[in-house]
Amino acid sequence: MSNTSNKKIIYITAVIILICGCTAAYFYYMPHRNVIGMSAEATIESTALVDEYLLDGMAANAKYLNEEGESAVLAVTGKVSSITTDQINQKVILLKGADAHAGVSCTFTEETNNQASNVKIGQSLTIKGVIRSGAGYDEDLELYEDVILEKCTIVKK
Repeated sequence: MSNTSNKKIIYITAVIILICGCTAAYFYYMPHRNVIGMSAEATIESTALVDEYLLDGMAANAKYLNEEGESAVLAVTGKVSSITTDQINQKVILLKGADAHAGVSCTFTEETNNQASNVKIGQSLTIKGVIRSGAGYDEDLELYEDVILEKCTIVKK
């Protein structure tokens, strides 16, 4: 190969690396939705939300997710079944009916974690957040999966 061909390959490679780096930086630093500051687009009982996903997950996704797959901000009301902490020390409150197979798992953020500190099991709450995944049933394991809300904040105690 000639010296000119090597220079062209180096320039093309450098341009490709630069484009990839700029694209990655754009997505990394892109502002995230401020769910805390947004008002809820819909209010629903936790059992009704779970039932919608268990009945027809595709229809529920069409109802609560936009074309890009971004969730509507939902206010979900239910009774606290459990309070846990995940691997990155975020509080997780499970809203679940007494007889229900699945519930709504609400993961708080670093900014809203303190809201969950005075919550008691059995308490009725309204929690606002966005859907990360819907409820489902795994036939192989015979297990129900909860609806998962993230970026949660308590709206009403």
